[in-house]
Amino acid sequence: MPVDDDVRPARPAGIDGTLLPAAPFPTTAGAGSRNTGSQRALRDFNQQRIRDVLAGSGPATQAELARRTGLSTATISNIVRRMAAASLVTTTPTTSSGRKATLVSLDEDGSFAAGIDFGRRHIRIILATPGHTILAERFQDVPPGLDATEVIDEADRLLQRTLDETGRRREDLLGCGVGVPGPVDRRTGEIVYGAILPEWVGINILDRLRTTLRTPVHLDNDANLGALAEVTWGPHVHAHDLAFVKVGSGIGMGLILRGELYYGNVGLTGELGHTTVAEQGQICRCGSRGCLETVASTSYMLDLLARTRRADRPLTTADLVEAATAGDPAARRVVADAGQALGRALASTANILNPELIIIGGPLATLGHILLDPVRQGMHRHAIPAVSATTDLVMASLGDRAEALGACTLAFQQAAVPA
Repeated sequence: MPVDDDVRPARPAGIDGTLLPAAPFPTTAGAGSRNTGSQRALRDFNQQRIRDVLAGSGPATQAELARRTGLSTATISNIVRRMAAASLVTTTPTTSSGRKATLVSLDEDGSFAAGIDFGRRHIRIILATPGHTILAERFQDVPPGLDATEVIDEADRLLQRTLDETGRRREDLLGCGVGVPGPVDRRTGEIVYGAILPEWVGINILDRLRTTLRTPVHLDNDANLGALAEVTWGPHVHAHDLAFVKVGSGIGMGLILRGELYYGNVGLTGELGHTTVAEQGQICRCGSRGCLETVASTSYMLDLLARTRRADRPLTTADLVEAATAGDPAARRVVADAGQALGRALASTANILNPELIIIGGPLATLGHILLDPVRQGMHRHAIPAVSATTDLVMASLGDRAEALGACTLAFQQAAVPA
């Protein structure tokens, strides 16, 4: 008996052999697909597609699910019926455009996952349900220079405190998504040279995390998770081609192309911060000279701003944001110069990929137009006019919690869904 969508796009295998995360519209092919000749594999895959849509954008009618997945309404109806019988979703009568419809929601059965965002100087943990309910969120500063084991141990303690405060058990976690600020070699699970956490380079972080956290762990670059969050937790669920740019101590970019996170050959994509913008510029931590990070990272901006201040403590990114928001001319100049340099680098990205959307995220996202305007100026000046005119440039909608929310989504997408 024929089945809709019997030739489905494959999804590539990740570091641990599991499927890589996909946005709600998987359309591209890759290695590591399940057996496409198996009706069960096809059914499981289509069920996961429905689950991803519901996890990404909340309850939807069966007609909306058909539009978003490309499956027929009959196939959607059959899969939803099986999922409801397995208590994976709940269905309720509703109306849509004046007609009777069935609203489908993920069943809040107590399932939850954790998202952990590691920064150069922080750990953020979010516990959330598949239905996008945030159960708890914790943030903790971390002294710079700690080795990977020390930071992971601290994350383990913070996770346990968060679980205890919400009355939940670690063994009930569906899994834990983890974001790190650096390129991850997906063949080995190692952070490669040039990351802003040099103490973590060359260590199999995935193995360390799984041993310490004692739960299924799925690892990705923080910018990738920011992009994933924008199309699942944010307002851009219908975007098929976008770039999420995280501006912090480093500058990374997560790409969603044709509806899926794009990893390239071994996962080392989106290193926008190491684009050369000044041939005779400063030496970068990656060993090159004149990289974008040497003129547009928050570390560089803080160094410049510090020269205009007499302070009894090191300046922070929050100080920069506060000063620029208050109209401080030095802070505004620092942000404007960095923004224009960033816009120039993004022009090259836009010329090559022609994304429909570029999102600027990271700790400076609250600056809004103060940062966005110079980025736009730099991009418009250097991009092909037709590309510039058709690429929307916006600030991130989820603030500095985007990466942890994306990590939660990663955990949900990698969790097994019963047939």
